[in-house]
Amino acid sequence: MSKLSNKVALVTGGSSGIGFATARRFIAEGAMVVITGRNQDALDAAIGELGDRAIGVRGDVANLQDLDQLYALVKQKFDRVDVLFANAGVAPLGPFETVTPEQFDDLFNINVRGLFFTVQKALPLLSEGASVILNASVVAQSGLPNTSVYSATKAAVRSLGRTLAAELSPRRIRVNVVSPGLIETPFWGKVGLSRDEIDAFGEQVIQQTPLGRPGKPEEIAATAAFLASEDASYFTGADLVADGGMIQV
Repeated sequence: MSKLSNKVALVTGGSSGIGFATARRFIAEGAMVVITGRNQDALDAAIGELGDRAIGVRGDVANLQDLDQLYALVKQKFDRVDVLFANAGVAPLGPFETVTPEQFDDLFNINVRGLFFTVQKALPLLSEGASVILNASVVAQSGLPNTSVYSATKAAVRSLGRTLAAELSPRRIRVNVVSPGLIETPFWGKVGLSRDEIDAFGEQVIQQTPLGRPGKPEEIAATAAFLASEDASYFTGADLVADGGMIQV
């Protein structure tokens, strides 16, 4: 029997990378899936691959009106959310001394404020015993150069996972965090570094990773599918680190 049969799952940032791989895994496990993304063309392409068990909604998690419209549609179509993967985020990297106030605000608006209200606005639709999964990162627990603001946002996400696990426990809603290490996704073309800088950064991380390779989006999707299912029924407030051993060994 599929682990997510008859479940309704919402994946923000689901048109590429980890979000897309997770949406595909949720569907394979029997769920109906709603994905969001900021780029309509990418969203349409993702839905074309995911098939008729997926619905795409264009929107930006940093825009609260977009979130309201998203949940209005979900309520109309399904009237509930059983699994919420708050995955949408960005990761422009750069030296601490070059960060501008605008860059700082933009990153916190998407990675923290957007994630916070993604969950808050889902509350009326979250079913009793729902699973909420927050996408953080191993950088919340490490000190990689050029990640000052990004790391701070992900540390905030990890902290939020603990607090929400406590606050939502009366409704038996489980809130957990997944913290990927270096993952092969299109995200690496959007971090604001040159190709040589990206290669050097990736090599540095791989050298620190006992398994000696970056992870695959499907490996994070498998972690999210576990947290979404009844196999993880006694997990809440946890942080599942999927990093090839980077910060564990």
